[in-house]
Amino acid sequence: MELILQKKNTSLSGLFFVGLFAVSAQYIASHPFLRELGISPLIIGILLGTVYGNTLRHELPTHWVSGIVFSTKTLLRLGIVLYGFRVTLQDIFAVGPAGFSVSLIIVTSTFIMGSWIGVRFFKLDLHTAMLTAVGSSVCGAAAVLATEPVLKSELHKSTIAVATVVLFGTLTMFLYPALYRAGIFDLSPAEFGIYIGGTIHEVAHAVAAGNGISPEAGTNAVIVKMMRVMMIAPLLIGLSLWLTRRDAAKNGDADGKEKKKGKVVIPWFAVAFVGVALINSLNIIPKPVVSFWTQLDLFILTMAMCALGMETNLSKFKGVGMKPIWLGLVLFLWVTCGGYLITKTMVTLFS
Repeated sequence: MELILQKKNTSLSGLFFVGLFAVSAQYIASHPFLRELGISPLIIGILLGTVYGNTLRHELPTHWVSGIVFSTKTLLRLGIVLYGFRVTLQDIFAVGPAGFSVSLIIVTSTFIMGSWIGVRFFKLDLHTAMLTAVGSSVCGAAAVLATEPVLKSELHKSTIAVATVVLFGTLTMFLYPALYRAGIFDLSPAEFGIYIGGTIHEVAHAVAAGNGISPEAGTNAVIVKMMRVMMIAPLLIGLSLWLTRRDAAKNGDADGKEKKKGKVVIPWFAVAFVGVALINSLNIIPKPVVSFWTQLDLFILTMAMCALGMETNLSKFKGVGMKPIWLGLVLFLWVTCGGYLITKTMVTLFS
């Protein structure tokens, strides 16, 4: 009994340590300059954690590590579940079939294209390619965090993917409003909001870019962006099914026997995410309670990002080099140019 209590105390010490980093990340992100740029605490958290992980990490008591690992796994999944409080079915219906179609096409095409190009042309490993692709296709850092446990990939690969999200997501946040004011996009403010929500990386970036045009563009940008967020659940379930079948086929080939069906592992947190979103759509939970859960979720995800950074060894980046950045650039060009054509087509089709 004494040994069990001791283990719990050491885990709590590690959790408390990660929590201090998360508090610091939220405080830094609250600075007006960073808030204006749309830099979320998640991004600050992974930067703080990575700096610590590659400087003073060796000073960390070994018995605190379990708390950090708990943050990268269990807390991460809990954060994705609670993310469902940001989505409602009413939001989806508000922008109609055009917004839904843009979201679906962008998510599907960008994920498949990014995964294929990353492996085929840039010779990246499948996990790095998929994590980079999902960051660009769905909802930035949160999507990378949600996909990592399904792939069971190494933590530093998630950090690489998040880095591409930060770079190109921040770029689009400034570029889109500038191009719109220059008359490059032949879209109304409401339609441009659909374009922003369907193509930009982070939720915070979508908010900043949309409101930089008009309130109407800002509203549509957030709604369509949250549609993409909701699509993380079917994407992860489909990815889990594909990985199971692929592994079963490999095992069958290796044994020289008839291929067996693998055990399908459904990511429970993806299903729970949808469940929370559906409950949230019923409007039976008071708004102050929903607001509390979304704020708590932000803190939990920030903790997960801090812990992810602490577990990231930058020396592992040497073998990857600039390839993920080049892949991120290709996907950035695709969502910027291809996303515009898709938005224009869907708006015309459903108008």
